[in-house]
Amino acid sequence: MRAIGTFDVAEFTAVPVPSPEVKTGLPVGFATMRKTFTGEIDGRSETLFTAAFDPTTGTGTYVAMESFEGSVAGNAGTFNFVHSATTTGQDRQAEFLTIVPTSGTGGLTGIRGTGGLTVDEDGTHSIWFDYDLS
Repeated sequence: MRAIGTFDVAEFTAVPVPSPEVKTGLPVGFATMRKTFTGEIDGRSETLFTAAFDPTTGTGTYVAMESFEGSVAGNAGTFNFVHSATTTGQDRQAEFLTIVPTSGTGGLTGIRGTGGLTVDEDGTHSIWFDYDLS
């Protein structure tokens, strides 16, 4: 089954991290995020977000772990999902999204699957899950 929704980042808070001993060409940062979702995916999430990113060129890669609470196609509960992408400042590559096995609760117990994220030219953030409930 596929469920589609949009989301807004309600809060993005950079978190100080110790400077790594290994120096690379991009700085590594960490942040927490809160999101709200609407559509067939309806609810909220809290996210742990880390990235190696150059804000002047828009080049970098992020990895995010989200804890979602809400409903997917009318099934209410919670679960975790992880996603990652790389950008060159003009595109998104190597995108990855998976629902964490056995993380579902309530009406989302047993949820498993994959999905994706897009950002439209107008800034609208969309998400979808291709999932099964068992």
